[in-house]
Amino acid sequence: MNESGLRERKKQRMYQDVSDIAVRMFIERGFDEVSVAEVAAAAEISKPTLFRYFPAKEDLVLHRLADHEREAAEVVSAGRVQGIMPVEALRRHFLAGLDAEDPVTGLNDHPQVRAYYALLYGTPALVARLYGFLERSEEALTDALGGGIAARLAAGQIIAVRRILALENWRRIAEGEPLEEVRGWAVEAAERAFRVLEGAVEGLFEWDE
Repeated sequence: MNESGLRERKKQRMYQDVSDIAVRMFIERGFDEVSVAEVAAAAEISKPTLFRYFPAKEDLVLHRLADHEREAAEVVSAGRVQGIMPVEALRRHFLAGLDAEDPVTGLNDHPQVRAYYALLYGTPALVARLYGFLERSEEALTDALGGGIAARLAAGQIIAVRRILALENWRRIAEGEPLEEVRGWAVEAAERAFRVLEGAVEGLFEWDE
């Protein structure tokens, strides 16, 4: 691996290490009870260095979702290469995520995953910051769908459906429903939601012609 590749790996490792330390502290004591200075001290870096990696305190938590920001757009683009329609590609991807118990689908009962989402959805500042993440996901998906008002409306619906399905899966598990019972419901709900979504998206693009 060349020098630039090593630097990038070191940078990504720093992101992950600092985020992990911060999330652990926030879960233990509460997001508002832990200062950025305390996180920097625990990570053995200076506060200015921390802010170079994470411009806002909330970003320390949302870093775990960063890899998923362009996920829907990338799924659509990959599907297009294979001749798969956008909603169908997204449906398959979401169902595969449920099957793998990917935390981003909400269908995961690992204690650390549950604690993370309790922190995320239970902290107003993080919920507010999450909407910025969703807006960027929507923007990327709009571009992948070709741009224009139809693509923007379709992207908004798609991102909302994915978010709501995941949130409901997490809520059910958080309330104590066994994962296997939630799994059956989650698959059925996803199938129905994407089926309805497919018709809605097709209608939008017909309207835009």
